[in-house]
Amino acid sequence: MKKIRFGGFWATSALLVFAIGAFASGKDDNAKPASGFAQLIPLVGEWQGVNGHGTPVKLTYTMVSNGTALMERMQPSNEAEMITMYSADGDRIVVTHYCSAGNQPQMQTAAITGPTQKFDFTLVRVTGLKSPAEGHMVRLVLMMVDKDHLTQEWTFEENGKAQSDVFRYTRKS
Repeated sequence: MKKIRFGGFWATSALLVFAIGAFASGKDDNAKPASGFAQLIPLVGEWQGVNGHGTPVKLTYTMVSNGTALMERMQPSNEAEMITMYSADGDRIVVTHYCSAGNQPQMQTAAITGPTQKFDFTLVRVTGLKSPAEGHMVRLVLMMVDKDHLTQEWTFEENGKAQSDVFRYTRKS
């Protein structure tokens, strides 16, 4: 009787150690990015383009956080660098835009259930505003024209008035 309990103790202990090890590793080799997010991975690299006023803009996409987030670094030639982080949230993609205006709009897509070249992000909330009328981004439409061409339309709202600007990019070779 004691041997059975002793054997059961070792079996239970081994199972517990295995479970803790699997949990602690934090990595599931079978995990795959959400389908919409996976479609953004080809953006990785350097891009050059212009905004609607003809101002040159550099764009760099980098995968970060063990492949769970896509970081966009935008550097217009006439203002401070901005960072936008893209990540999966179920079947949606969420972004947080760290704006040169000093606030952080958070936007998301509708559910993405299949292949698409157009990602339409709308405002969920914004942090860092001094007042609701202060200028902040409220929408981003990202269009992957082909593997070497990208268009972004950013919509900025201030004092209740929205204004959009279209950015056109070509992948740097």
